[in-house]
Amino acid sequence: MYKYFIRPILFLFQPETVHHFLINFLKVLNIIPFTKALFRVFFMTENKQLKRTVFGLEFQNPVGLAAGFDKNAEVYEVLGNFGFSFVEIGTVTPLGLAGNPKPRLFRLKKDKAIINRMGFNNRGLVSAVTNLKKRKSKLIIGGNIGKNTLTPNEKANEDYYRCFNNLFPYVDYFTVNVSCPNISDLHELQDKDALLELLEGIQNLNHRKTKPKPVLLKISPDLNFSQIDDTLKIIKQTELDGIVAVNTTTSRTNLSYSEKEISKIGNGGLSGLPLKERSTEIIRYISEKTNGKLPIIGVGGIMNPEDALKKLEAGASLVQIYTGFIYEGPSLVKKINKRLLK
Repeated sequence: MYKYFIRPILFLFQPETVHHFLINFLKVLNIIPFTKALFRVFFMTENKQLKRTVFGLEFQNPVGLAAGFDKNAEVYEVLGNFGFSFVEIGTVTPLGLAGNPKPRLFRLKKDKAIINRMGFNNRGLVSAVTNLKKRKSKLIIGGNIGKNTLTPNEKANEDYYRCFNNLFPYVDYFTVNVSCPNISDLHELQDKDALLELLEGIQNLNHRKTKPKPVLLKISPDLNFSQIDDTLKIIKQTELDGIVAVNTTTSRTNLSYSEKEISKIGNGGLSGLPLKERSTEIIRYISEKTNGKLPIIGVGGIMNPEDALKKLEAGASLVQIYTGFIYEGPSLVKKINKRLLK
């Protein structure tokens, strides 16, 4: 029903317009009696064989929603009823951000892909914390944290520390985002010295807490294997709990569109089906380099159950979807879990 009726209607409108509509629609559904129970009947797959414990947290199944959809922690409760066992909110920055000028979100329908240059648009820490205080379910929530665009890199760590401390009571794990291609100079924080200083600072804060929480690093698919090796050394040195592989890519290879059409869209991070093979390649590489001991959340190009299975077989402990959720609809989560049970 989604692919043949709902999606064609939604795709008549600008992507960002549709996103705002869906968020508001889900917020309305959240207050309608029996809606959550109805969604659970249609989309949930509950089976103890799907459960897994990763970095000390028990997940009801291995499928989560990647950061970027529920930026302000507004609809995570409803999303849990679509079958996700965890939802990553954000990216959250200390102060609210308008993001980059519009248009900044583009569909590549022939490739089942999206290009975005949103620029960490969100309402900031205060809004996210206010919404998370309303949390009622046991759904696992990840907090994806970043820096404000106007914060210079030499002061970026302070933004991350502020996000970490303020979100700490309300999320179950953290993802440190230094790999988004849509924030000017953010990639510089992936350099060895800068990354080591940032992660050491976050872990120092974490270890001062009564019960430290898992901290993960989200990496770019545009890193070469030598850079990934350096990153893995830093993760080991700072005793991070896992890695999210991968973020969006600046690459435009293997697309069905002409160079002129792609150039007209402009800069931005590419997600969706074209990222599938590179994401899986990086997951397999990390798993082999760490002897399968480093938990990996695999994300990038999961459009069907087989794609998710390949990520898990390559070494991922969990998977996240986002673009696949847009193109294939909410039934994708159930299809993945049903396939895993087979």
